[in-house]
Amino acid sequence: MGRYEIAIIGTGPAGLEAAITATVRNKKVLLLGSRESSLKVSKAHKIANYLGLPEIAGADLAAAYLKHIDAMGIQITEDKINAIYSMGDYFVLQGNENVMYEADAVILATGVVAGKPFPGEDENLGRGVSYCATCDAALYRGKSAVVIGYAPKEEPEAEFLAEIADKVTYLAMYPEETSFTRENVEVLRVKPLSIVRDGRMKLVTDQGEIESDGVFVLREAISPKQLVPGLATDGPHVTVDLQMKTNLPGCFACGDIAGTPYQYIKAAGQGNVAALSAVSYLDMKKRSGGK
Repeated sequence: MGRYEIAIIGTGPAGLEAAITATVRNKKVLLLGSRESSLKVSKAHKIANYLGLPEIAGADLAAAYLKHIDAMGIQITEDKINAIYSMGDYFVLQGNENVMYEADAVILATGVVAGKPFPGEDENLGRGVSYCATCDAALYRGKSAVVIGYAPKEEPEAEFLAEIADKVTYLAMYPEETSFTRENVEVLRVKPLSIVRDGRMKLVTDQGEIESDGVFVLREAISPKQLVPGLATDGPHVTVDLQMKTNLPGCFACGDIAGTPYQYIKAAGQGNVAALSAVSYLDMKKRSGGK
């Protein structure tokens, strides 16, 4: 597995800028996310307030981001991080399929999570509610599960779960057609309302209740307080100071997750600050005799 010096979660403007700055400072960087994460940028028609690039099209700016990191040899590890644990002087990050990563410092640049958790979601996290179907699939052998998928890219997770579980009910929260090969996957177009644990799990929808042994909520991003236990938050945002430090030593946050305004140039600037702060943190640890 190896230990990275800085793990950066998120590949929007904040995460990419953090990776660039950390790489310039000769740190061993793990950049986690997707090359498609800049789709939000690419969909913008014109961006008028990006210094030095007046009236640039969003697609052109997104392409420039990727060209920059490619030129620097920065690789994106295509994985979704489901949990981050502070181990004192380092962090353990859990990806899909229970892949684990270790890093001395972490920068959160995952963007802001749209919408609130379902009633009952937080209370039952780890007690029938999960955010990673491939991680917890083994627990559902011979059982049933509900998967709430917010994008077509979540379908392979549900398909894998269906190889082990007796039945998977898939709630497609997007307009595109679904594509499953296994007959034990039932696709529904209903609206989830709440999650109730009464012996078995019950997902309450606008068209009735669905009973199962577990509920998987597969969103684009996980809310910060669920992603990092013990992290101080203010609503959907992580609480940071001007150096992008969180309340957890070695953990930094930048971009939309750190609060408004939701601006590309602000996100990139905060990514730069977060990386410099992470570098300073690591250098301080080294001088004080830390590993």
